[in-house]
Amino acid sequence: MPFKISADDRTMPTFIYGTAWKEDETERLVRLALEAGFRGIDTANQRRHYCEAGVGTAIAGAVADGIVRRDELFLQTKFTYADGQDHRLPYEKSAPVAMQVRQSLASSLEHLQVKRIDSYVLHGPSRRRGLGAIDLEAWQAMEELQRGGSTDHLGISNVALDQLAELWERATVRPAFVQNRCFAATGWDRHVRAFCRERGIIYQGFSLLTANVNELRHSAFSSIVERTNKTPAQVVFRFALQAGMVPLTGTTDPDHMREDLDIEGFELSDKDVQVIENIAATE
Repeated sequence: MPFKISADDRTMPTFIYGTAWKEDETERLVRLALEAGFRGIDTANQRRHYCEAGVGTAIAGAVADGIVRRDELFLQTKFTYADGQDHRLPYEKSAPVAMQVRQSLASSLEHLQVKRIDSYVLHGPSRRRGLGAIDLEAWQAMEELQRGGSTDHLGISNVALDQLAELWERATVRPAFVQNRCFAATGWDRHVRAFCRERGIIYQGFSLLTANVNELRHSAFSSIVERTNKTPAQVVFRFALQAGMVPLTGTTDPDHMREDLDIEGFELSDKDVQVIENIAATE
């Protein structure tokens, strides 16, 4: 059930494997994810939380061994401002932000051992509300890279509704993707998702499990899990698909990888989706 993402009918997988916080295990775990069947991989050129080079080594090995072809993969990475990095910067700290964007993507292509990526994401705006001049400068540099063929699509992560609306109005190349931490307490980012749905932006939701531990203990959710005879994770990810999201998972367990992908064989009822949508309100 791929999502259409552009007028030329390019598609992306309906599930993405997230590679944050895996350090020296990154290569092994990405390889396991590819073997399990994941074809969407998310990373970032932010050594503080990601080992992008490990992702690239895993992909190169899987391609060489015939497990996957590059054209079967949706490969996404991010540009991260210096205040979100540690000392291992992928660009010159003193360079203008446009140069940092270019240097970061050049470094990502080297890490990932590819000539282009499918999606280049601004890891987050420079401030909590509104967009600063630096955000618009960074986005314009990303647009230039997209026009030059280094990336097929652009996206933004960790973004509030007002910021997304401003970017949509001011960008020449509008975002194809939004990737946010998704809290049940906000109706699973209801307002941002609605904005995305109305404009054809694909919403990628992360921390669907870890950000909602208390809500997923609710008796109404447990009842759905019991009735469907699925794992809690499978129910959440199936809900995400039916609600119009592309879910991310970062599980390190090979069995859970396969279970998480095995969500095409069942559907939640409209009532189940509504219950989960509003699960925080019934606490």
